[in-house]
Amino acid sequence: MGTNFSWQYDELKQVGVDYTDIKEVQTYDSQMQKLRDIQSEVETFVESVGLKHSDSVLEIGTGTGELALNLAARCSKVFAIDVSPVMLEFAQKKAADRGIANIEFYNGGFLTYNHHGSQIDVVVSQLALHHLPDFWKLIALKRICALLKEGGKFYLRDTVYSFEGDHRDFLEGWISGTKEIAGEAIAKDLEIAIRDEYSTYDWVMEGLLERAGFVIDKADYQQGFMAVYLCTKK
Repeated sequence: MGTNFSWQYDELKQVGVDYTDIKEVQTYDSQMQKLRDIQSEVETFVESVGLKHSDSVLEIGTGTGELALNLAARCSKVFAIDVSPVMLEFAQKKAADRGIANIEFYNGGFLTYNHHGSQIDVVVSQLALHHLPDFWKLIALKRICALLKEGGKFYLRDTVYSFEGDHRDFLEGWISGTKEIAGEAIAKDLEIAIRDEYSTYDWVMEGLLERAGFVIDKADYQQGFMAVYLCTKK
């Protein structure tokens, strides 16, 4: 599927924070360095998917590239894609500065990236799929399944709702807790994400993954708003 259909969802449009602004990208990268434990993420991912040095990895929504850059030493090839050209330029510069040569960067997303070459061993996406409405999530997941080799692994970490009780109490508590831990700017970004993006329920996401052609090997729900799925292509 390309981008020449008038009815296709425009995943390249800007939603929320303006990541066409290099200053916003630099701020994002700095915040993620503080908020994320990259090495822990890498080790968890490598162990979960059983990553081998001969494997190829595709990351959808690479952002400023920290996961991709760290995975490059653990596999044969990384394909890192993102809808923000400015994000990609920033990630490419970091790769060049660190002397990492086995990453290919592409501007695109779930619906617009077209892979050329052999099927992929492992696909990973973190905190990106919720930018698509549920109908388009299924299209995206089917495209990911087609990219993978038979028995290939898909590792998905995203905002997925698994809380019980009143949504207002939960969301207000989540926002206020974020403000205490990460500051007012991040809390404001969270408000935008809740209002303007498309995080879905746990039971919906599980159904989408299964309909797309995956077996869910593991589903880990955290804090009522985060989920990690380890899946295998049927």
